[in-house]
Amino acid sequence: MGYIIWEKGQGRKWVGLFMLTVFPVISLILLTGANFKISNSLFISTGVLFLLSFLLGYFSSRNLLGEVLEQFSILFNFISLILFSFFVLLVLFSIDYGLEPIDTLDWGGLLLTLLIAITGIVASLPFGVLLALGRRSDMPVARLLCTMFIEFWRGIPLITVLFAASVLIPLFLPSGADVDKLLRAVIGIILFSSAYMAEVIRGGLQAIPRGQYESASAVGLSYSQSMRFIVLPQALTHVLPGIVNTFIGLFKDTTLVSIIGIFEVMGIFRAASQDANWGSHVQHSTSYLVAAIVFFVFCFGMSRYSIYIENKLSRDNK
Repeated sequence: MGYIIWEKGQGRKWVGLFMLTVFPVISLILLTGANFKISNSLFISTGVLFLLSFLLGYFSSRNLLGEVLEQFSILFNFISLILFSFFVLLVLFSIDYGLEPIDTLDWGGLLLTLLIAITGIVASLPFGVLLALGRRSDMPVARLLCTMFIEFWRGIPLITVLFAASVLIPLFLPSGADVDKLLRAVIGIILFSSAYMAEVIRGGLQAIPRGQYESASAVGLSYSQSMRFIVLPQALTHVLPGIVNTFIGLFKDTTLVSIIGIFEVMGIFRAASQDANWGSHVQHSTSYLVAAIVFFVFCFGMSRYSIYIENKLSRDNK
């Protein structure tokens, strides 16, 4: 974290990209052992859907499929990126690395906290952008669906989401089907954080003057081009503190997963302090002190990095 914040550090962007994308994948491979039995039909269907969404996004962004589909070009491109990433993950997780798999119930500690937080951060931001754009869309159906999604997830506490993901989801699955408890918790956190991220980004979109949209349309930019090159960069810059604040809240909310039996760093500290072989009269307080220091270091680092980005953007705009 300190190396990423250090302004003179070489390759800071690559280090940050590694931590946000490659680190979670490597962690999952090391912990699960990979070598999953994935059917060929899943590979083929994912590849076909990726090709279809990529072509739709490519042609719609150039206004070759009509004005109606042109508004969905960002969605098509996002779906194609997700499908391509999913296809790459399928390939990586189907390889036999010769590693011994570790059950997710045995995962724990700071690694699990970072895995949940980074996965939630990486996934919630693009989903939040799509939800914010959908809520401001001129299409009534898309606006209604995005509004219902956002208001639903903002209206329930995260503890309820985690309990529902842990207890209720298995009741609705077919007989014999099972979804890993950690995966259910991560999906719940992503959906929950995406709703709050969408409202933060929507505030940034509302701060953009109407003249920016009209100017983009006047010079012949399509909807996707105006959003990608003009509107979204300004909107994300305006709400950067709010985005980082949501990331920090997500990182601290990972402690709630211990309620459903997933032992992240706080759960490990709590279990160790209650163990007769490890516990002592001072360990209960010292464990919370160490946990507070760990969370402060990461949260303070994210806060300082956001300040650095704000200062850099303000210097570039002068």
